[in-house]
Amino acid sequence: MQPVIPNFDGHYDHGAKLMENFFRSKEFWHLVENGIVDVSNTADASEEEIRLMEQQRLKDQKIKNYLYQAIDREILDTIMNDDTSKHIWDSMKQKFQGSTRVKHDRLQALHKDFEQLQMKKRESVNCYFSRTLKIA
Repeated sequence: MQPVIPNFDGHYDHGAKLMENFFRSKEFWHLVENGIVDVSNTADASEEEIRLMEQQRLKDQKIKNYLYQAIDREILDTIMNDDTSKHIWDSMKQKFQGSTRVKHDRLQALHKDFEQLQMKKRESVNCYFSRTLKIA
């Protein structure tokens, strides 16, 4: 049975937790978090180091495949140039982390303003209406 790939819809905190859990279950999270160990000079590298790097690159391709399936097209267009899963993850984090929190805080402030919105005694309808426009 194939696990369902979580869909990232721009809500970073929720989506990141789902994706992190998914990648941990696949034993891929260390690559998303730390990136690939890249052997810069393959001529000096041992066969074991080269084999490890190639395994990590293959796993990284699998992670990128999962990420591409999970991310909406509009979001994917903004991070398409990232070459590794770590770069994609870091781009998503930079772009979306906090945006949910900021939206939530702004919504709470607007909700509070709306709850406190009442017409005062001896206030004309025109004054009340112009005050409501300032809040919006």
